[in-house]
Amino acid sequence: MKGVETKGYEPRLKKIFKERIAPELFKEFGYTSTMQIPRLEKIVVSMGVGEALQNKKLLDAAVDDLTLITGQKAVKTKARKSIANFKIREGQEIGVKVTLRGAMMYEFLDRLVNVALPRVKDFRGVNQNAFDGHGNYSLGITEQIIFPEIDFDKIERVAGLNIAIITTARTDAEAKAFLAKFGMPFRK
Repeated sequence: MKGVETKGYEPRLKKIFKERIAPELFKEFGYTSTMQIPRLEKIVVSMGVGEALQNKKLLDAAVDDLTLITGQKAVKTKARKSIANFKIREGQEIGVKVTLRGAMMYEFLDRLVNVALPRVKDFRGVNQNAFDGHGNYSLGITEQIIFPEIDFDKIERVAGLNIAIITTARTDAEAKAFLAKFGMPFRK
């Protein structure tokens, strides 16, 4: 069921990107082709569950939470190599992740920027130095309960999650301008 999109439906942020953001970026950076305009490629949302080694129920709860938050089924991730200090063996399930593309990606970014981040306690903006040098942005969230889909009474434990926003921007400056136009609240 790849690309399950309703005919004629376009996410709000995608529409804003096409109508307003893309022309602004084209003019601002002086691109010669519309293909040079940065675009969202994918958003990867992951959650490390180290305690899953002792309690398998936590991993299943993390899968349920991430599935609720993103609207797409989460996948369990396995340890790539053994680490004796953490009592981890290669192949053990220790995390959960979801890769969002297309309409789901735009919907998640919309909810993240406009609903979830403003619900963070003492929120002053996201770090503007969290770019990787290639136009991709990483964001850590300490509590999954900032998303309205999560019922506080039904969660096993409060856990953090990582969000990686992968763009086609070539530089961090382009990516920052791109995400700022989407409404990403960067710290001043």
